[in-house]
Amino acid sequence: MFSRELQRFVSQALLRSPAVVLLGPRQVGKTTLARAIALAQPDAVFLDLERESDRAAVARPELFFPALRQRLVVLDEVQTLPDLFRSLRPEIDADRRPGRFLLLGSASGPLLQQSSESLAGRASYVELTPFLASEVTHDLAGLQALWQRGGYPLSYLADSDALSLAWRQDFLRTFLHRDMPALGVRVPAETMRRLWTMLAHLQGQPFNASQLGLALGGASHSTVARHLDVLVDALMVRRLAPHLPNVGKRLVKSPRIYVRDSGLLHALLGIPDAQALQGHPIAGVSWEGFVIEQIAAALPPEAVLGYYRTAVGAELDLVAQVQGQTLAFEIKLSSAPKPARGFWQALQDVKPDRTFVVAPVERSYGLGDGVQVIGLAELKAQITTA
Repeated sequence: MFSRELQRFVSQALLRSPAVVLLGPRQVGKTTLARAIALAQPDAVFLDLERESDRAAVARPELFFPALRQRLVVLDEVQTLPDLFRSLRPEIDADRRPGRFLLLGSASGPLLQQSSESLAGRASYVELTPFLASEVTHDLAGLQALWQRGGYPLSYLADSDALSLAWRQDFLRTFLHRDMPALGVRVPAETMRRLWTMLAHLQGQPFNASQLGLALGGASHSTVARHLDVLVDALMVRRLAPHLPNVGKRLVKSPRIYVRDSGLLHALLGIPDAQALQGHPIAGVSWEGFVIEQIAAALPPEAVLGYYRTAVGAELDLVAQVQGQTLAFEIKLSSAPKPARGFWQALQDVKPDRTFVVAPVERSYGLGDGVQVIGLAELKAQITTA
């Protein structure tokens, strides 16, 4: 069993906040993590709100919760009872002791809206990602497997590549046909599958809603944008905004789109194994998206992420503003990366405090002008102390 780095963070949040909302897509390991935390408190109460018996237990929350004020209450799949947030607010106000509630939910717009309106100032919010490289591997071979299969535990730990791919394909079908309707999404599953696949083919490219609308049979750009919002809210897709410093140049201002889990990206594109991935045209931008997710998870939640590109091609794959510093990242799928001219021009424009070229290398080394080539294993330590 791999330990999750977020467990310590969630436990600390419970020491200072009455409620912690743990968000993440299904099958990412929220329940396993919550049970591990609950084990440290032998009197914790764990309820799965997809079970009728557990739903019945909270049917009268004004009676149920006051009786458990000295115990940790874990509520799994809380998005299935969104009205429960309104009942939790007065209960927390009646007893603001830290560590009262751990709420688990598949992230969605409605869930975040309910919790932000009802629990403002009363809850901390934490996102659990699929497995991170720092949690499961310390060498390049393991990193390759994680990149190819993605970080969903049952995909990464499958006995073979074929079984891993089959799990991811089943996950996609279940998400589209069951999970999305359960979250209140009324978009036909086939329409969303087509859009998701198109986004996979456009991994790392600027989002053009009108162009995608035509490919979807004439859907309006606003309809496509709403469909994208669904995938972003569900933590399936990352919408990376442009970094817009005041440099007096024409900048590309459309967001870039990434399928967040590399394994799901490869399943959408029908890439079965590492050999097929290495020869696929998507390999470079797949690696780029994979690294972006690793960096985003390592940075504090308040970090602002974006990309930088000018109309003439000066470009940085990722710019992070965190704790008063600007960090710049170029991402290369090469053991001997050589950034292009546009990278050096972008550094003159953005003037970052620290710059990294992230590549599958075992040891870091300098490129000059303060630029460091670095692997993922070393990068985490560097950016968490930047």
